[in-house]
Amino acid sequence: MAVLLSLAAAMAYGLSDFVGGLASRRTSAWPVAFVGAVAAFAGAVVLALVTHGSPSSADLWWGALAGIGSGAGGAFLYRGLAAGRMGVVAPISAVGAALLPVCVGVVSGERPDLLVWLGIIAAVPGIWLVSREPDGAGNLADGIVDGVLAGLGFGLLFAAMGQVPESAGFAPLAVTQGVAVVAVALTAAALRARWVPYDASQAWGAAAGVLATGAVVAFLLATQTGLLTIASVVTSLYPAITIGLAAAVLRERVHASQAVGLLLCGLAVGLVAAA
Repeated sequence: MAVLLSLAAAMAYGLSDFVGGLASRRTSAWPVAFVGAVAAFAGAVVLALVTHGSPSSADLWWGALAGIGSGAGGAFLYRGLAAGRMGVVAPISAVGAALLPVCVGVVSGERPDLLVWLGIIAAVPGIWLVSREPDGAGNLADGIVDGVLAGLGFGLLFAAMGQVPESAGFAPLAVTQGVAVVAVALTAAALRARWVPYDASQAWGAAAGVLATGAVVAFLLATQTGLLTIASVVTSLYPAITIGLAAAVLRERVHASQAVGLLLCGLAVGLVAAA
């Protein structure tokens, strides 16, 4: 069940990134990210109100920490997707999203099976191969810095949300999304970027935000039914969805090295699922 929930989270994240990235290309990344964060916050509040839970103050603080990662990670990802190829920026963001929670899980006492470790070993070079632009010079593609920053943000999100128990309900998630709204605005302001929505096309960020909320819910449930290490690795394979959509809709070419990387990512899912 944890693997299935993590795959659902990966699919929702991949679709969310595609919608948000496409909207960012047509307008500006920061307003799209802000609209997405507001929509995600509204969805999380509704979910918290219609469900039950007894969160402790620690659970809410974990939610707030996750919100910093969610807001900053999403904003940098959208900016990267607007500047570079979707099939490059999204995968590189998945490195930090996968590795940071794995480290936290191991330190906190989780001991994954051998197959899970083999899956992690396959995932890291797979993501690296997908993230490189095969231009003959070995240069990294545009937007890679934003991809790295997004990965660190998502890694913080996953690691913090993995500490929230089932008894807490979805109130910590509402805190996460509320803090994410503030994080997007403050990050944009610090970079002197315009974040207040000013164009109707930026409303597409709402669709991306709702999808991201569904992804976080699935990830949270996955960590509550299985190991954080497994949930984070499987969920972090969301770029495969983004790449597929970019290839099908935007006609972005999947190069040979990137295809090998995708195969390694698929192997990683299979190994983790078999554990």
